[in-house]
Amino acid sequence: MSEEQLLEMSGSVEDVVFRNDKNGYTILEMNNGQELVTVVGSLPWVSVGEILRVVGRWTKHPTFGVQFKAEAFERYKPETASAMLKYLSSGAVKGIGPSTAAKIVEAFGENTLRILEEEPERLSIIKGITKEKALKMGEEFRQAHGVRDAMEALCAYGLTPEEALRIWRVIGPACLDLIRENPYCMCEEGTEIPFEKADEIAASLERPQDDAWRVRAGIEYVLRHNLNNGHTCIPSDKLAAAAAGMLGVPLELAQESLSELVEEDSLVQRELESRNFVFLPRLFRAEVYTASRILTMLRFPAQPIAGTAQSIREIEEAEGIRYAERQKEAIREALDKGLLILTGGPGTGKTTTLNAIIRLLKAKGEKVLLGAPTGRAAKRMSELTGEEAKTIHRLLQVEWDENEHQSFAKNEKNLLDCDALILDELSMVDILLFDALLRALPLGCRLIMVGDCDQLPSVGPGNVLGDLIASGKVPVVQLDEIFRQSMQSLIVTSAHRIVAGEMPELANHASDFFFLPCGDAQELSILIADLCRRRLPNSYGYSPMTDIQVLTPGRKGELGTGELNRRLQEALNPPEKGKKEISIHGVLFREGDKVMQIKNDYHLGWTKFDGTTGEGVFNGDLGILCEIDRKASTLTVQMDDRLVLYELETAAELELAYAMTVHKSQGNEFPAVVMPVYPGPSQLMYRNLLYTAVTRAKELLILAGTRQALAAMVENNRRTRRYTALCRLLQGEGMNE
Repeated sequence: MSEEQLLEMSGSVEDVVFRNDKNGYTILEMNNGQELVTVVGSLPWVSVGEILRVVGRWTKHPTFGVQFKAEAFERYKPETASAMLKYLSSGAVKGIGPSTAAKIVEAFGENTLRILEEEPERLSIIKGITKEKALKMGEEFRQAHGVRDAMEALCAYGLTPEEALRIWRVIGPACLDLIRENPYCMCEEGTEIPFEKADEIAASLERPQDDAWRVRAGIEYVLRHNLNNGHTCIPSDKLAAAAAGMLGVPLELAQESLSELVEEDSLVQRELESRNFVFLPRLFRAEVYTASRILTMLRFPAQPIAGTAQSIREIEEAEGIRYAERQKEAIREALDKGLLILTGGPGTGKTTTLNAIIRLLKAKGEKVLLGAPTGRAAKRMSELTGEEAKTIHRLLQVEWDENEHQSFAKNEKNLLDCDALILDELSMVDILLFDALLRALPLGCRLIMVGDCDQLPSVGPGNVLGDLIASGKVPVVQLDEIFRQSMQSLIVTSAHRIVAGEMPELANHASDFFFLPCGDAQELSILIADLCRRRLPNSYGYSPMTDIQVLTPGRKGELGTGELNRRLQEALNPPEKGKKEISIHGVLFREGDKVMQIKNDYHLGWTKFDGTTGEGVFNGDLGILCEIDRKASTLTVQMDDRLVLYELETAAELELAYAMTVHKSQGNEFPAVVMPVYPGPSQLMYRNLLYTAVTRAKELLILAGTRQALAAMVENNRRTRRYTALCRLLQGEGMNE
């Protein structure tokens, strides 16, 4: 029978081999009346002893052989006494274990489940079961089956089991009634159900296009969608117009619904710069708290440290160095006022200044913490300062619930233990994370923030660094003097020329920066592969895996990460006999591949070569895929001196990393960077992105492509407008309405 043919099969569940409670993914053994069949798929809350009808396809796992992959299923209660015993013994009903299950089934036989559901008090005839305990068992049984019934009803709407599971967890037992009344309740934060899918379900329920719930949900959807573009708020006129256009309803109806949402405090509206802006409440709270806390820190600064000038002179004499005036100013601000933004481009002495601040604070007995937004940025900070640095999430002791929603153990009630906090790469920090950090900061604590305002802004909502600087309220020291040793680097001078809107020098071939002209996209991808495989290793001794990094503006097209990774994998790690491969979500991974972690995973375990163990792998961490174990369904990745073991379910957190986007490279530095510069969408071809890429290179930078594309990037000084309120809130607007 063809693997592509959709099949139906029924049988009893004999064993649940594996279950992921987060997404419902299950591996079970089912008796179809003829043989035991391995069934895999999203089958949440399926228990031993139940009867299943599954619809799906036969597949062949490379290790585990033939399996039935379920795409849909129905569940039925066990019908025989033996099946009921298996079911209750499996732990499907809280409070009933194997011993109690045997007693209940012995007493009631094939009536067991009916008694549990309809007459649970009768269980009290069994020795050891009180009436109170019997009623509790009945309640647990009804609840368990209520969940299962709800799952099936939700899936009947076209939702996947994973989506149904999220809805149940977020909305609760009344989810079916609520969905019938308002299908758009599924779009609330936490469920992650696309608005389009809720719209389809609403249409199946014959809800009209101008349904009040639909219009309200559409407005909130547009607002949440724009968080992905960095906005914390949207002008009310633009929001109403965008929602009306998306929904196909009159503008007046969208405006009316928006007003209602504001009036009932579902959304927040404030006038800023003589224009009304609308916020999601949590984003408004984050910006307001951030502004008020910064203003409080300015009003009640940290205790000044005396003798700063003398301390600077002592360091200069001891180290045989001379600080520039701006560097001295930064040191004084940090020690005297305790609130500072230190900014500047490459080669301007930010690290030297920061090290002096840390040294002087520690000499005065202050406890200093160092933080950065990503694991790679924290590691780099540690290398440059010689001090331990942690991710902000690690500092705040992030915790995750069953729905992957985060909270922090460090907060207003459990403050960080420090006298000074130094935060690097502030441009990458979004408003929600900055808000959480400030809430955990003790009163009187120093806050020294370091960042480059010409770098790309945070992926998440907000423009923290830009708004703090633009407000004019926070002390800012901008280092703009390029030191002599850095002047010899064409990487450094090119970065500063790009920021100034000038073309980098392309004729100098005796330095650390080269431009290689190439006018064809396919030829350019071949050139990049050759640079990584042959030319740079032969000329400079660079390792293609650990030293050379290809950066590119986007993910799509001939020169996007997808195609470049495919070509570079072929060039740098071709298939060989004995070299194992595995396909995960359509991406081929091969032993020896360069890979990257794409999300923070604080529970992922690792082992160092010295036997030390720990947990935590972070977004942007790079490594080499050193082993694929099909039998155990695991991947082992070496990240520096750590071996990280991935189950196939967590391997989705990995992607090939021969090439990565410039955005993904933030917080990292690489010995050699190769970047295609080729005509593309204007939203990806702009000055700040080019500058960010250039500043990722420590020793060698190669830009390859067309002069026209390079010139276009230099000239395109678009700074995507982010609607945020922090700057105006700091200046006193919208705080007391």
